[in-house]
Amino acid sequence: MRRKSLLFMFILLIGVLAACNGTAETENEDEELKSLDVEFEVPEQADAGEIIELNAIVTYGDEEVTDADEVKFEYWEMGNEEDSITVDANNNGDGTYSAEVSFDHDGVYEMYAHTSARAIHTMPKKSITIGEGASADQGEENHGESDGHHEHSGNNDGFGMDFMEPEEITVNQEIDLTVHLQMDNEAFENANVRYEIVNDSNSEKHDWVDTEEAVPGEYTSKYSFEEDGAYTIIIHVEDDEGLHEHQEYEIVVNE
Repeated sequence: MRRKSLLFMFILLIGVLAACNGTAETENEDEELKSLDVEFEVPEQADAGEIIELNAIVTYGDEEVTDADEVKFEYWEMGNEEDSITVDANNNGDGTYSAEVSFDHDGVYEMYAHTSARAIHTMPKKSITIGEGASADQGEENHGESDGHHEHSGNNDGFGMDFMEPEEITVNQEIDLTVHLQMDNEAFENANVRYEIVNDSNSEKHDWVDTEEAVPGEYTSKYSFEEDGAYTIIIHVEDDEGLHEHQEYEIVVNE
C-alpha cells in the first residue's frame, strides 16, 4: 500500500512539473509573438509655415506603451538628409507621442519616428508634401547631389540607418557602438555590418570593427580610442542580395 502511494505521488509530481513547464513555454511563446509597433501619423500635405502635429502611437502586443525609453522625430527635405532636424516627442501618457513642427518653404519632406521601448528600436518612415512640393529643377538637383557626410550607395529607398552617436568620449574608454537598420519599415536582419574608424589626423590608419546583431536590426560592438582628436566613423552595410550602403559620422574624443 505504501509503495502504491509513493508511486501515485511520484506520477502526480511529474504531472505538475510538466504542466508548469508547459505554462512557461506558452508564456515564452506569447512573449516572442509580441512586437513593438508604431503607427506614425503624418498629414499628407500642408502649407509652408503651417504648424502640423506629428503623432506616434506605440504598442507592444495589445499593450499601450506609456513609458517608451525614447521617441523623437527626425525630418529633412528630400535629397538633403545630411541637414536633418530632430525634435523630441512629448509623452501624452496614453501610448501616444507627439510634436508640433512647421516647414518654411515648399518641398517634399521625409521623416522618421525613432522609437525605443522594451529593448527594441524601430523607426517607421513617412513623407509630407509642403505647398506645391519640389519643382522639377529641385528634384533633378537633389537627385544628382553627393554629400560627404551622409552618403548612400545603391538605390534602396526603403533602407534606413540610425547610428546612436556616443557622447563625451574619452581616451581608452570602452564604449558601445550601436546602429539600427531598417528596410521597408521592418528590422533589417542578418546583414554584414562593420565600422570603419579613421583618425582624421592620421587618415592612413583605418580600424575595421565587426558587429554582432544583438536583437533584430540592432548591430553593436565595443571599441576604445587610443588617442584624442577628431574621428570619422563609416558604417558599412552589406547583404547577400548585393546591397551596399554606407554613411559617415564625425565624433570627437577627449583626453
